[in-house]
Amino acid sequence: MRSLVWFRGKDLRVADHGPLVEAVAAGEVIPLFVLDPYFFAPERARALAPRMQVLLEALEDLEQAIARLGSRLVLVTGRSVDVVPQWAARWKVDQVLAHRWSEPFGRDRDERIGQALGSQGIPFHLFEGETLLPPGSLHSASGNPFSVFTAFARAFQREGEVSAPLPRPRHLPPLPAEVAGEGLPLPKLLDLGIARNPSIQQGGETSATKRLQEFVFSGLSSYRQARDRMDREGTSRLSMDLHFGTLSVRTLWRRVSEQAADDHSRVFRNELLWREFAHHWLWERPELLSQPFRASFQGFPWRADEKLWQAWTEGRTGYPVVDAAARQLLGEGFVHNRARMVAASFLAKHLLLDFRRGEAHYLAHLADADWANNDLGWQWSAGCGCDAQPWFRIFNPMLQGERFDPDGDYVRRWVPELASLPARWIHKPHLAPAGVLNAAGVEPYPQPIVDHAEARNRFLQTAKAHLQR
Repeated sequence: MRSLVWFRGKDLRVADHGPLVEAVAAGEVIPLFVLDPYFFAPERARALAPRMQVLLEALEDLEQAIARLGSRLVLVTGRSVDVVPQWAARWKVDQVLAHRWSEPFGRDRDERIGQALGSQGIPFHLFEGETLLPPGSLHSASGNPFSVFTAFARAFQREGEVSAPLPRPRHLPPLPAEVAGEGLPLPKLLDLGIARNPSIQQGGETSATKRLQEFVFSGLSSYRQARDRMDREGTSRLSMDLHFGTLSVRTLWRRVSEQAADDHSRVFRNELLWREFAHHWLWERPELLSQPFRASFQGFPWRADEKLWQAWTEGRTGYPVVDAAARQLLGEGFVHNRARMVAASFLAKHLLLDFRRGEAHYLAHLADADWANNDLGWQWSAGCGCDAQPWFRIFNPMLQGERFDPDGDYVRRWVPELASLPARWIHKPHLAPAGVLNAAGVEPYPQPIVDHAEARNRFLQTAKAHLQR
């Protein structure tokens, strides 16, 4: 058989790749990637610059991996719904193989492509691989999706069986003669009008494998305590690799499980289950990308204040942890998870600005931007999501900084105008005595754009009034 293996931006690897393994076993293989204008049109690409940088690096690494196996990644341009059926017919393939996506727009795309291929008599086979278990496969005894994470996690541990990762192929057959001359070169960042940001993690399966090794052998043993510390490299930094599929979640689960059976391993696997929870819920409720999970939050009276929005996005709120998170996002396409929660809570609850604006801002600037995870996190922080932080719990950004950045090193890195301020005052510079500020030579830094206590009370009153209605 001649198989078209369609790589789709979330499975950019050759290890643990079901479509690739099945295609090799069946006969001829045509590895394909579509340069869809939804991402690769220059104007669109520039709006997603961090993700596009990682995507191009991952594709270059994939090209090299496939070449080492004896074949070539064929790149074509156009809308996937148009060109996949066209090239499948032109190359006379017997089947098209790809990994399933959880997002509603991906499912719609696959349905349309499946219909087009079916009209030509070409089967379209979708494989699981984005998650540990097929999305939507875990339900309560009543047959409903779990709305509480702890119940979902218990059911996963009780019923879920994670398959072993598939080995990478030892070789690939060369491209069929009539395909060998087809395809385009991989575009460069400059072709898309994007300047490379050296602070963003290197993309690709090769780099992902190295990060996995480093985390398993040196980071996992302190994960439980270190993961919440914003001033330390205590997280795995593998979220970007999971999103682009340069590392499969099954491989990560298996490696961590084999490495240790202690609390650090348990806590880390619990974080992977939160990712699982997010993807299962988006599968069950695709409207969550545009609507709050809790219907009671429909029509919430969010404010529209562009000055507050600009201060939050640019890191000028007067609250150092919130500002550090904003600047880290723009600086390296990443934000520490604890800082993400504090910054998201601040936008929605202190500023009363629509969390959807923050969600879209993060989606545009994060190198690890994942629709399901991003939405779950933002709805959780705003208090309207699945298994959400209670709406009445409001992070105090000063106390969060003192607890999870006790010496102020995270703030010093991203808010350098406060670098010389003593740790006692670095998370509340507006309360520091003038003599301390002068002695430290602190550069100009804004006063808080809202008072914490006043903003907290305003949100509580607003939310209570809305929810009572």
